[in-house]
Amino acid sequence: MPKTALSRLSVWRIRSLQLTTLIAFLAGWELLAHSGLLYEGVIPSTGKIVLALWDEINSPTFYGHLGVTLLEISVGFIIATFAGVVCGVALGSRCVVAQVADPYLSSLATAPKIIFLPIVMLMFGIGPESKMAIGALSGFFPIALSTMAGTLTVRPVLVNVGRAFNLSPRQMLTKIYMPSLVGPIIRGMRLGLGVTVIGVLLGEIKLANIGLGFLAIEYYNNFLIEQMYAILIVIFLLAILFNRAMTAISNRYDRN
Repeated sequence: MPKTALSRLSVWRIRSLQLTTLIAFLAGWELLAHSGLLYEGVIPSTGKIVLALWDEINSPTFYGHLGVTLLEISVGFIIATFAGVVCGVALGSRCVVAQVADPYLSSLATAPKIIFLPIVMLMFGIGPESKMAIGALSGFFPIALSTMAGTLTVRPVLVNVGRAFNLSPRQMLTKIYMPSLVGPIIRGMRLGLGVTVIGVLLGEIKLANIGLGFLAIEYYNNFLIEQMYAILIVIFLLAILFNRAMTAISNRYDRN
């Protein structure tokens, strides 16, 4: 059998398994919703959730919350990417500096960023700016660490050639380092985007008056469970969209 035919067969099997998994999950959800094992309303039927989702999509106020969340994620991610790349290159281009900074960056990267939320809110208030800041803080560390690690692995011969030709710092960055850092930066961005989304949504859930996170917790507080699940589905679909976008970028530019 030709390789293309085998490849198509493999893709078909994967898609079939994915569809089967989804159907099994929905069937299990429906069984649990009608089983009476949980408190009434905790697990609504899929039909009620779909209706709630349809109502949200047709609600003008929903798009205001969606727009604010997307703005917070976008600004936070842009700041995290710029700061992470600059910091990663600056630290990674000096081996001793990287060794000194690595324990601090690694420790802060693993710390839950929600602990910084009170400080961020003192600095920026409870508006969207604080959610952008906590999102940027969350996304900064994986991008900086990945960029720093990539900078440390740039071939020394290339660096020596650049120095031998007396390249300026800007020329060293654009002609020596950046061509070798495309893969590490993209991989860091992929991780950074995920934690940026988490940081923004946690900020909205904790203290906000607008955004998808606020909307979800508001529905929860009022025991509007179908509406809460509808918002969670929207967030899940956004996460899939972001992941697909980063996958497309990675497949196009990351050759490692």
